[in-house]
Amino acid sequence: MSFSRRAVLAGGVGATLLGARPAQAAQPLVLRRGINLWPWFSLTREFPAPRTDYDWPPFQLDRPVPTARDLGRLRRAGFDFVRIPVDPGPILTAASRERVILLDQVVAAVAQALGQGFAVVLNLHANAATHHWTPTYLFGSEAAPGFPAYLALIAELAGRLVRLGPGRVALEPVNEPFQACGAAEWDRIQRRMLGAARSAAPDLTLVATGACGSMIAGLEPLKASALAAFEPLLFTFHFYEPYLFSHQGAKWMSEPFYPALNAVPWPASRGTLETTLAAVRARMAELGQPASGSGAATYRETERVLKEYFDARPDRPFIEGYLRQVRAWAQREGIAPGRVLMGEFGAVRTGAGIAASAPADRARYVRDVRTSAEALGFPWAFWNLFDSLGLLVDDVSRQPDPAMIEALGLKMPG
Repeated sequence: MSFSRRAVLAGGVGATLLGARPAQAAQPLVLRRGINLWPWFSLTREFPAPRTDYDWPPFQLDRPVPTARDLGRLRRAGFDFVRIPVDPGPILTAASRERVILLDQVVAAVAQALGQGFAVVLNLHANAATHHWTPTYLFGSEAAPGFPAYLALIAELAGRLVRLGPGRVALEPVNEPFQACGAAEWDRIQRRMLGAARSAAPDLTLVATGACGSMIAGLEPLKASALAAFEPLLFTFHFYEPYLFSHQGAKWMSEPFYPALNAVPWPASRGTLETTLAAVRARMAELGQPASGSGAATYRETERVLKEYFDARPDRPFIEGYLRQVRAWAQREGIAPGRVLMGEFGAVRTGAGIAASAPADRARYVRDVRTSAEALGFPWAFWNLFDSLGLLVDDVSRQPDPAMIEALGLKMPG
């Protein structure tokens, strides 16, 4: 790897170099309805430890990638922007020639989306599941081993993106930082990230976030005024509450009961605890962990959390209560609601070996989150086009799910 001394230093002193922003600073990108395009530059082919590099090409060859036809259909459906997550690991480890190829591919993808009439949010999306180029290695602290290289990459991407048109593209330097809510260290780390980008692109829209996974609890302690030197800015949060509904069936969750969760209704009043527990017992038997045998402890915990869910009876007002916290933060910080992006939301779908919610429940949940966000003036980006939370019926036919299109307030593309 080789990074220019100027680029690396920019991340450390960017805020100092900026000084006061011009009186007529550029306005941030205007967004409304978007969709995430993971895993276009994700799902990698890294070599096992102790190696820290990737095979070439570094991204899995069979991963679903949006085509020009896919993008055109999304635009006709009514989306006006896309969020493109990019795993920085393959770029950071690449030799000079391969690094240029990868950066050119990322910029070409952005240009392709722009050519379809979208605005674009490019998001550096470090992969916690890999063994080396993890969020901890890259930005776990200001002393993290990969932090200088990460800052240099932010600056390089910002410089490339701004040439595509600062009024059409935004750079989001990080995804779901794991530092504690309100952590002072996260404030320092984010300032250096934003400074690196701003030193390379004075007018490019940047996206700031709170800590603890970009949850609302992480956004609330964030002081927008402390980031004024980095304008134009958008602010982002992610929303999946309540997780017992949105992530039922998810095999990647740390709590052992999630893979067996299914038939959790939305709103809760649409079902009963007894019906859902019966479905859980059946699913556990299918997974080889029967509730009365090897899965007994997991089932008891599942029973406990589901009782809490049904006792709480979450519904649209439950969602509105969370999102009003974001609106209160924006009002307190003097941020227009159109500058607060709900950058991810959605729910796991049933299919491809996953038992999750009934399609009608999933559609009601997505509709309730979307309409609640819009009522408060927040733009949003649905997670995702592909995968188990996707907009598509499946990743092979690539047909949009009519129920999801309707829930998102869009129209089926011709």
